[in-house]
Amino acid sequence: MPAHRLNQAEAYNLLVRAPLIELMSAADRLRRELHPGNEVTYVIDTNPNYTNVCITDCTFCSFYRKPGQAGAYTLRPEQVGERVALAQAQGATTVLLQGGHNPELGLAYCLEVIDAIKAAAPGIHLHLFSPAEIDHVAKVEGLTWNEVLQAFWDRGQRTMPGGGAEILVDRVRRGISPKKIKSDTWLDIMLAAHEIGYKTSATMTYGHRESEQDIIEHLFRLRQLQDHTRGFYAFIPWSFKPGNSPLSRLVPTAALPSYYLRVIAIARLVLDNFPHIQASWFGEGWRAGQLALHAGADDFGGLLLEENVLYQADHAFATTHAGVLNTIRQAGFTPVQRTTFYEKCASSQDGPAAAAPPVIKRNPGIPAQCAASPAN
Repeated sequence: MPAHRLNQAEAYNLLVRAPLIELMSAADRLRRELHPGNEVTYVIDTNPNYTNVCITDCTFCSFYRKPGQAGAYTLRPEQVGERVALAQAQGATTVLLQGGHNPELGLAYCLEVIDAIKAAAPGIHLHLFSPAEIDHVAKVEGLTWNEVLQAFWDRGQRTMPGGGAEILVDRVRRGISPKKIKSDTWLDIMLAAHEIGYKTSATMTYGHRESEQDIIEHLFRLRQLQDHTRGFYAFIPWSFKPGNSPLSRLVPTAALPSYYLRVIAIARLVLDNFPHIQASWFGEGWRAGQLALHAGADDFGGLLLEENVLYQADHAFATTHAGVLNTIRQAGFTPVQRTTFYEKCASSQDGPAAAAPPVIKRNPGIPAQCAASPAN
């Protein structure tokens, strides 16, 4: 494995040709250089969605509804606040909030949602609105991205999820989400957010119509922006879940767990300027999540007290706080609860948590909603 910084040709060769165990070992060595010790972090969060109404028609989405379609809904701001307050009472420290591109919702609604969350769940961390939603609100209001981002910043938001990246190659995006923002727009909104002061995650959804070279292009575009801004705090990849989406007719099965491990490992090796790589136990399953901790990942993601997106794609895992702790321990690591900024929680201990509440898998009585996938 190269000891220098990888170029695109080397990264492609490793992703495609390197023996999996060697690729995982190289990524694990780099992960342990960046994070000495034996700790693996996790966060207790919640992922409600404020609307499933969307006009973007992404082919990978199993659950969005068109305006006026049966099952379409939009939560009132106080309803969002109530969902977040329930999760906070069960231990959540972060709310990850995303929704569909509803043409009836503009900046005023989003600010009312923020105010409702702050009133109902004081102190919870606001991790809200992906780049595609920023672009949507800006278009509805006739504002710039900076004006929308600044309005959220002034309301107290400090981090932003990296959803909607999918694959940052426009040829691929035209095939799976032709109405969604282009790759340059996603990156430009992230640049604008970083310049204001936001810290953000970055994501990738693979296993649909992309090639291995597209995956490498995606990673290098992220690395280039991170070299400039240092605004990303974590990278989170997950595989496409076909479910009942239109894209399932072309891609009927999900990518193999072994390929997930290759993606995690090459991400750790390429994204040498990213502090954290997140394993996705929820998206990829317990065993793949555990193995990812030996393939470059140092974080186990969120407990997700509420999750609606993958539920509609017929992909749902439920767990408890104790289950997350035990899974991390079984992989050979010490679990440490963190904040969104990767600070250790004051109450974080490697101890039992059997009394912790179970995950809420979806909004009771509400159909699941639209976004690519959870993005912590």
